[in-house]
Amino acid sequence: MAYTAITNIGIMVSGNINKPILPADTIIIHDGKIEAVGDRKLLEPLKLHSDAYKLIDAGGMTVVPGLIDSHVHPVIGDYTPRQKMADFIDSSLHGGVTTMISAGECHTPGRPTDPVGVKALAVLAQRSFQKQRPGGVKVHAGAVILEQGLTEADFAELATNGVWLVGEVGLGSIKKPAEAAPMVQWAKAHGMKVMMHTGGTSIPGSSTVTAADVLAVKPDVVSHINGGPTAISPAEVDKLITDSDLTLEIVQCGNPRIADYTVRKLAQLGQLDRVICGNDAPSGTGVIPLGILRTIVQIASMSAIPAEAAIAMATGNTAQVYGLNTGIIAPGKEADLAIIDTPLGSIGKNALEAIQAGDIPGVALVLIDGEIKVNKSRNTPPAAGKVMVEQV
Repeated sequence: MAYTAITNIGIMVSGNINKPILPADTIIIHDGKIEAVGDRKLLEPLKLHSDAYKLIDAGGMTVVPGLIDSHVHPVIGDYTPRQKMADFIDSSLHGGVTTMISAGECHTPGRPTDPVGVKALAVLAQRSFQKQRPGGVKVHAGAVILEQGLTEADFAELATNGVWLVGEVGLGSIKKPAEAAPMVQWAKAHGMKVMMHTGGTSIPGSSTVTAADVLAVKPDVVSHINGGPTAISPAEVDKLITDSDLTLEIVQCGNPRIADYTVRKLAQLGQLDRVICGNDAPSGTGVIPLGILRTIVQIASMSAIPAEAAIAMATGNTAQVYGLNTGIIAPGKEADLAIIDTPLGSIGKNALEAIQAGDIPGVALVLIDGEIKVNKSRNTPPAAGKVMVEQV
């Protein structure tokens, strides 16, 4: 694969919450991965040693890692029966999302609940999205929903077949901690990541889940700590913060007051690396293509968090907890990137200032594995700057 270079970058947001801004203006991409990050001197070897390469002039705009939606409920393909809507994944791509993580295919019509059917659906969803990426988006699907009758052998079989996610504990017939805890232990023993529904009920068949329930089950991720859509109380949030080191997920389809409370509390403790961002859609709230951007803007503008740190919550933090080789701008990482800028009319002088002011930034370009997938977002406001792409 030929090289791609992105240069004339005004601000480079790393996705690493401990070092969110990189003092660099150029990225070199080769074979779908970031090869080098630095200044324009990196272009010299390309001129001398490589064949033609693609040069992307970012026009002084901001480059961020492709956003990761930590909480989606897909079915098969780019369609949601919950909202009877097509192309919701591709629309999210136009909101800068390059990776999605399924929290369970719970909206599948006639979703099976017996062990054989549960396993079959998980494998089908995982294989389907692995083979066909809507718009190029990396959808990690096949999050098995816990149902009565599943055994440790079933988790071993699922793991052997590529399933590595357990959907929100509480969506299926396994609801009580005493029932869920052994299954969660089996799943973890076979390398799976586990998320757990938290808060009030979301769909028929789900249940209210308290902080005590979560602490007893010990998932990897506390799904929608700010509610899906009904949240637990501030006192319950405090228990999860102080009595565990679990990852806490903020979702767009949740309670904004509890989202603010959670983020401010973690900021005081210096634990913002525990926050990740999701949509929790498609859901009754709808389909929200700009949901991850909106959550970033909400956290930065309303919770007094630097915009670059809020971006890290929706990129590097999520990649870290799920073991993904993306979400960070660094050599060796998958070249999933977005070029964003202040939108026309914003008081912000750049994308970060616009986000801090409460404005959705304009998405000017999106790359997945180094390939351009979006030249100009059809969903965000127009970016003030302009990207130039040429073959050199």
